[in-house]
Parts: sequence; C-alpha cells; structure tokens
Amino acid sequence: MSLESELNTINSSMSDLSRRITALVESEGDHLPAEVYTELVSAERTVGALTRRLTRVASRLKGHH
Repeated sequence: MSLESELNTINSSMSDLSRRITALVESEGDHLPAEVYTELVSAERTVGALTRRLTRVASRLKGHH
C-alpha cells in the first residue's frame, strides 16, 4: 500500500473516530461526571487536531506527485 493510500485510510478512520466521540459528547454530556465530560472533550479536540495534521500531510504528498 502506498504512503498516500495509507494516510487516506488512517485519516478516514480518524474522522470516523472523531464523529463517534462528538456524538458521545453531545448525547451523553449532560449525564456524565464533569471530569469524564472534560476528558471526552479533550479527546475530541486531540483527535480533531490529529486529523487536520494528517490531512495536511496527505495534501503535501499530492503536491509532490
């Protein structure tokens, strides 16, 4: 598998993970202890940041072909 394909696959998985965490935060947030809610929001932000970085890397690779 090429690097670009692998990055696209990882990015797709990360996007799905981000959507799932966001859904948890939105649907369960009012019912969670504050510290659990805070950790989930932090995880949501971290996954989002990682997804954006991977998107930039994949975009740069496309520019070099």
